[in-house]
Amino acid sequence: MDKKLITVTSPLLPNLDDFHAELQKIWDSKWITNNGDYHKKLEAALAEYLKVPYVSLFTNGTLPLLTALQALRVTGEVITTPYSFVATTHSIWWNGCKPVFVDIDPTTGNIDPNKIEAAITPRTTAIMPVHVYGKPCDTKAIQEIADKYGLKVIYDAAHAFGVEVNGESILNAGDMSTLSFHATKVYNTIEGGALIMHDEKTKKRIDYLKNFGFAGETEVVGPGINSKMDEMRSAYGLLNLKQVDAAIEARHQVAIKYREALRNVEGITFFDDMPGVRHNYSYFPIFIDAQKYGMTRDELYAKMKSQNVLGRRYFYPLISEFSTYRGLESADPTNLPNAHKMADSVICLPMHHALSDEDIQRTLDCILK
Repeated sequence: MDKKLITVTSPLLPNLDDFHAELQKIWDSKWITNNGDYHKKLEAALAEYLKVPYVSLFTNGTLPLLTALQALRVTGEVITTPYSFVATTHSIWWNGCKPVFVDIDPTTGNIDPNKIEAAITPRTTAIMPVHVYGKPCDTKAIQEIADKYGLKVIYDAAHAFGVEVNGESILNAGDMSTLSFHATKVYNTIEGGALIMHDEKTKKRIDYLKNFGFAGETEVVGPGINSKMDEMRSAYGLLNLKQVDAAIEARHQVAIKYREALRNVEGITFFDDMPGVRHNYSYFPIFIDAQKYGMTRDELYAKMKSQNVLGRRYFYPLISEFSTYRGLESADPTNLPNAHKMADSVICLPMHHALSDEDIQRTLDCILK
């Protein structure tokens, strides 16, 4: 008999009866979108949970990136990382800006602040770093560079829901931060996302931009788009918020088990927790040194698949390798050696709140045997 499929992720789902009760209220009200009660409640609840001043909800995690660039009137060149999901760079491209890739720090996977300055030109207007796997960027070093050159900083914090450094949300760094609430994330609203900003004026502008630019029934104040979250997903999100801490703790326990088992396996490395950081354990990447391990990353990936254990080569290939971006000067592989090395050696192991001890052991058996 075939072994049960162990997926790399699994969505956090609210109790169906609880969700049905909320849907009944929405049905009774007949208000299903356009800044209804659930939408307002979720924005307020998330602001409190995430320890941020203002949250604007979106219908997915890509639109906040596009809107942040619009709201900050970013033009010209935007410095970013090739080691991320394609949405990061796509948002720059869709805004008519030129992405400029900078190599990563091999110890964190995040953009290397020491490489940013060399990439700045008179056309540079912003930096878009990513908190890769939810590991905080060196926000202090990045901000110092941004202040020195008068640049905006927009953090792609898609992986960083609830992540804190010394009790402070990393979502408060930079000019804005964006979140993804996609089904695969630690916290989800099926599809969804949010933009975090620091002041009421910016929140108002963002709320106009995500609703066609309407500032009233007959007044349009800017070329907005439609990216509002509906009432159903807002209600779903409120229910999920009640159980996300338990889900994060369950993920934490999975990470502990993986680390204990893999700590002394030659040719395999992984990230440990960073001091003072509240992690969310959104991913568990391991990195394969083929020479020491005796098998390439792709061979191990295929072996896991044959055992019905789905890992993910996340992020491979690099964004800079895709046809749209390959021709950019900064996409030259000699400019990005650390990013290429990480992309060519990574497998993200199954990581979610619903993994059983048996699932974890089966995953480890693929790697240890």
